[in-house]
Amino acid sequence: MSTTELLTPAAELVKRNGVRFPNESEEYRQARDALLAEEIELRRHIERVAQQRRALPPGGKVGKDYRFDSETGPVSFADMFTGKQTLVAYSYMFGPQRKRPCPMCTSLLSAWDGEAPDVEQRVGFAVIARSPIDRLIAFKKERGWHGLKLYSDVSGDYTRDYVSADDEDVPAYNVFTRRDGTIRHFWSGEMGMETADPGQDPRGAPDLMPLWTILDSTPEGRGTDWYPKLDY
Repeated sequence: MSTTELLTPAAELVKRNGVRFPNESEEYRQARDALLAEEIELRRHIERVAQQRRALPPGGKVGKDYRFDSETGPVSFADMFTGKQTLVAYSYMFGPQRKRPCPMCTSLLSAWDGEAPDVEQRVGFAVIARSPIDRLIAFKKERGWHGLKLYSDVSGDYTRDYVSADDEDVPAYNVFTRRDGTIRHFWSGEMGMETADPGQDPRGAPDLMPLWTILDSTPEGRGTDWYPKLDY
């Protein structure tokens, strides 16, 4: 019997909920209960997708000894695992051709900065950009980041292999594993312009940005003409 077959139907869970708020109408409660059932199903679908992701067969072997500049000196790709079996590597849009980093990436990383120590209890966590490490450190201090570990892909070898073959200044989210001394690519976010739905910006599922998760719970939503800024 599958896990799905053991689950209580969403409609039954809704009946058990019993939440009511002051002065709400019956129309509101009926609509809210219908939405709650969809939210329960969404949660279950997210978990099914996560299980499917975890069950992926071994990815391609990392065949190069990539080198990076860290905040404390040169490191290898293996060093970035910081003793863990898995590495999450985010490629930050802050290449040498940019005067200032991408505001959207910066908003995401600002949210992750406080979570970084928690994430690193389970996996290695690296933020990689093509700008020199001194430039990355300077912006880290300006932004007040403390938890994120920054790395400079000086040669661009890693970026060309796992982010953009043309060395474009684009974001990427990659996960790697290290098992029995062998490093392999495990998973990468592949939802971009080609997979976007009409009228929506490209986004992954679930969306990695806490900003959008918060705004999606409001009547205003994300909007179509607003994005994060570096300064307000």
